[in-house]
Amino acid sequence: MNRLDVTEKIITTRVAKGLKWSDVAAKVGLSKEWVTAACLGQMTLNEEQAGIVAELFGLSAEEKRWLMVVPYKGSLPTAVPTDPLIYRFYELVSVYGMTFKELIHEEFGDGIMSAIDFKMDLQREPDPKGDRVSITMSGKFLPYKTY
Repeated sequence: MNRLDVTEKIITTRVAKGLKWSDVAAKVGLSKEWVTAACLGQMTLNEEQAGIVAELFGLSAEEKRWLMVVPYKGSLPTAVPTDPLIYRFYELVSVYGMTFKELIHEEFGDGIMSAIDFKMDLQREPDPKGDRVSITMSGKFLPYKTY
């Protein structure tokens, strides 16, 4: 057994039970974005959070322990994503990455946007021409230090 096995069980059980990620997040008491990332193997749950997730998804004690192991973050099955939705984010970075970089550096200086001190909000935005996906990402600016 490994973390990927636990992730697959969570996904399978979520579908079988008809659970929504927002409902799981409400039980855990954190954002749907963070809890979904944790359930998909990208974040580490503490003992209490892992207990709630384990109960919701019928996980064994061993499976619950995997939820508390620091994961290998950012893992995708291929270097260039092949899933159409994930690929569009890759495309966004390919097309707008230099723009993000230039504008962040112009506004803040030489540094990065943290993915550790980070929050995200994903919402549906009604639009008469077709609903839109609204994603707000907010990460702490970390300047490069001189030494």
